[in-house]
Amino acid sequence: MITTQLVFSAVLPIFLMIGAGALARRVGWLDTHADRSLMAVVVNLLYPALIFSFILGNDALRQPSNLILPPLVGLTTVVGGFGLAMLVARKFKLGDQKECRTFAFTTGIYNYGYFPVPIIALLFDRETTGLLLVHNLGVEVAMWVLGVGFILARNDPKSIWKRIFSGPVIAIIIAVPMNYFKIDLYLPNFVLETINRLGQCAIPLGLILIGATFVDLSKEMKVISRLNIPITASVLRLGILPAAFLGIAFILPFSTELKCVIAVQAAMPCGVFPIVLARHFDGSVEVALKVVLGTTLISFLTIPLWIAIGMKLLDL
Repeated sequence: MITTQLVFSAVLPIFLMIGAGALARRVGWLDTHADRSLMAVVVNLLYPALIFSFILGNDALRQPSNLILPPLVGLTTVVGGFGLAMLVARKFKLGDQKECRTFAFTTGIYNYGYFPVPIIALLFDRETTGLLLVHNLGVEVAMWVLGVGFILARNDPKSIWKRIFSGPVIAIIIAVPMNYFKIDLYLPNFVLETINRLGQCAIPLGLILIGATFVDLSKEMKVISRLNIPITASVLRLGILPAAFLGIAFILPFSTELKCVIAVQAAMPCGVFPIVLARHFDGSVEVALKVVLGTTLISFLTIPLWIAIGMKLLDL
C-alpha cells in the first residue's frame, strides 16, 4: 500500500504538468510559434544537462556491466515491441500499410524520458536514474535505426547517423567516460551546480510542451473514432509487454539498478516523440496520436499497479 501511494505521488505531478501545458495552450499563454525553439532548448541544452547531472559522480556507472547491459536491454525491448506491434497491426488489420507501420513504430517505443526519470528519481536513487539514461542510449539507437530507418521512413534521404547523434546521445557519450575516469572531480562546483539547475528544468518544460501538443493535435482529428487502435495499443503496451519485461528481469541475472529501471520502464505508456516523427516522416499522425493519447490516459491507473508488481516480483 505504501509503495502504491509513493508511485501515485510520483505519477500525479507528471499528469498535472501535462495538464498545465494544455491549459497554457488553450488560454493563449504558450503560442505555437514558441514550440520549435523551446523544444530545441529542451533537447539540445536542458536534457543533456539532466544527463550530465545524473551520470557524473555515479558509482554504479563505473561498473563495466552497467555500461553494456542497460543499452542492450533498451535496444532489445524496443525491437521486440516493434515486432509484436507489427504482427498485431497486420493480424487485426488496423489500417493500410502506412497506418500499420505507424502503429508498430509508436506502440513499440515506451516513454523513456519524461515519465520514468522523475519516477525513478523519487522511488530509488541518482545512481539508478543515471543507469536509466545510459539504458536510453539503446532505445535511441533502436528508434532511429530500425524504427525510423526501416519502419517509418524507408525512403528518407537523411543519414541514419545524423538522426542518431542527437543532443542527448552526444551527452551520454561524453558523460559516461568522464564519470568512469572521474574527470568530474576536477570540475569546479559552480559548473556542476549550473548543470544541475539546467537539468532540473528539462522534465517540467518538456511535459508542458507535451500537453500543448496534445491540445493542438486533438483539434485536428476525431480522437474518439477508431477506438480499436488505442485499445489494441493499450493491451500491448500496458498489458502484454510489461509482463514480458518483468519476466525477463526476473529470469536474467541483472544488477539491482537495472532491475529497478526495467520495473519502471515496463509500466510506461508509449513515448510522445513518435507523434512528431510520424508528422515529419509522412506517417499517420492520427494513428500516432490515438496510440499515445490512449496509452497515456490509461497509464495513470496502470503505472502504479505495474511498478508495485515489479518491485515485489524483483524484490526491490
